Amino acid sequence: MSADHTAPGEAGTLPRHPTVADHIVSRLFSWGVHRYFGYPGDGINGLTSALQRTDRRAQFIQVRHEETAGFAASAHVKYGGGPLGCALVTSGPGAIHLLNGLYDAKLDHQPVIALVGHTATTAEGGGYYQEVDLLALYKDVAAAFLAQLDHPSQVRHLVDRACRTALARRTVTALILPRDLQDEPAVPDPPHAHGYYHTSNAPSSTPTVPPAEDVRRAADVLRGGQRVAMLVGQGALGARDEVREIAHRLGAGVATALLGFTAVDHSEPWVTGAIGLLGTRPSWQLMSGCDRLLIVGSNMPYSEFYPPPGQARGVQIDLDGTQLGLRYPTEVNLTGDARPTLRALLDELGPGPGPTAWRAEVAEATSAWRRVQRDLAEQAADPVNPQLLFHTLNQRLPDDVLLAVDCGTTTAWYARHIQVRPGMLASLSGTLLSMGGAMPYALSAKFAHPDRPLVALIGDGAMQMNGVNELITVAKYWRSWADPRFVVLVLNNRDLAFVSWEQRSSEGTPMFPDSQQLPDIAYHQWAEVLGLHGELVDSPEQVPDVWDRALAADRPVVINALVDPAELMLPPHFTAEQARKTAAAVLRGDTDWAGIIRRGLPATLASYRPRRRER
Repeated sequence: MSADHTAPGEAGTLPRHPTVADHIVSRLFSWGVHRYFGYPGDGINGLTSALQRTDRRAQFIQVRHEETAGFAASAHVKYGGGPLGCALVTSGPGAIHLLNGLYDAKLDHQPVIALVGHTATTAEGGGYYQEVDLLALYKDVAAAFLAQLDHPSQVRHLVDRACRTALARRTVTALILPRDLQDEPAVPDPPHAHGYYHTSNAPSSTPTVPPAEDVRRAADVLRGGQRVAMLVGQGALGARDEVREIAHRLGAGVATALLGFTAVDHSEPWVTGAIGLLGTRPSWQLMSGCDRLLIVGSNMPYSEFYPPPGQARGVQIDLDGTQLGLRYPTEVNLTGDARPTLRALLDELGPGPGPTAWRAEVAEATSAWRRVQRDLAEQAADPVNPQLLFHTLNQRLPDDVLLAVDCGTTTAWYARHIQVRPGMLASLSGTLLSMGGAMPYALSAKFAHPDRPLVALIGDGAMQMNGVNELITVAKYWRSWADPRFVVLVLNNRDLAFVSWEQRSSEGTPMFPDSQQLPDIAYHQWAEVLGLHGELVDSPEQVPDVWDRALAADRPVVINALVDPAELMLPPHFTAEQARKTAAAVLRGDTDWAGIIRRGLPATLASYRPRRRER
């Protein structure tokens, strides 16, 4: 029996007289697709009608903009909502809007299938309304598999191939679906004849463990290290126990890429935290001082934050062999899934070294850094220090919290103040680094886990970009969530602060008000207009109580935090050239020169003072 013909009452069951759209929905359900993020339009009326006929067993989530649908489909996989993310949008403008969210999925290697409506086949080529060359438009983002449905008998093999390719290559695939074909009678069982296919929806096996000889060579490289560093990324998610055990076995310190934040317990003294421009000083020191490097599931691209070539012998593990050896001249490259590969490596390594001076040095540096971050968060600012909000939140995070983080200064404060513990889930647009990702991520995470609290960390630029609109989506759905806690922190500094600091430190130019300054919006009042709860924070004394109220609220909460735009984001290795250019920006008349001087000196002194031992 075909996989589409499931038992009566199941969501994959086809109606008595199924359409092509019914067949698409049914076949996708057999691959685990049960949630569609999108926005309606006449180009997908057949599909939304088919979803309606599933009697809500397949769920359509109506967002405010198709870009959100793409981000949410990516986040659906990241937060464990299902094996495949799915976005459903209409032709022309809807298809164009979707692209940014799909590129987030592609660059972060998330399996997502895009279903895109199209002009009716009878009108194609005639310059019809909203007619766009979608095969050309999607050629890059869905390069792994992109096809247009031209006949009902193609549904089975096109859906199967799109889903299998997305899962196997962990990427985006897309199906272009002309509107007239969606309502044609389905052909669930194509003829057994020339030119037709009978495909399988059985999942494919995946690579697991590399050859034993390669694992032995990797163990030989790592075993001789006296100062071992590990860098873990999203490929290590689900292998926390193995990462911890191999770190103990090697006496290693562990740094994390932002997408791999939840692969370790950040309360451990040997976990140095984030790496890179927004990372921690102990992660920089870890890489600067190591003689062995083990990279697990990470492709972090900032080459200057790896050890200098020739300093450390390296081993890398990744499920995708094409990603190996791209960032550091590793000696042994292991293609395999992180968890079983690390297990095999543990079997080869033998007993560990026990406590070492290197481990103690890593722990001391990490402890000192955390004390400095606490001190920085407690420094006075005008009116509120943004770091204080993150430091205070970290002390109050529920054990099962979901965290969604936007791109900008929020990313820096998240990376430096939030210590993710086992049981938490957190993610962000890790490679595309797109503003406007946090609210779609938050929505998707909440639909995946409606019984867990959520905190979204967003800058005012991203909030104005799409957050204020997607709060309408929150207002539409929040009563259906078992746990209504959905807390949105908006860092309101009236400045696109991350870009302003990039201009100062890399260009030596002052902040350009015409491009950088933002309107001051009462985000908390907008939340109240929507029937949500709003909080205004304009003094540091309010911060603890605001977090307590928000995390105990009976509905979603928006915290409008008026924070200091002059708060410095010092990289873990602040070069003399960066300092010179920042000073040049001040001398050239930066509009916030007083704030830079006011915040810059104490922040610099606190960050770079000599480490001292705790008594």
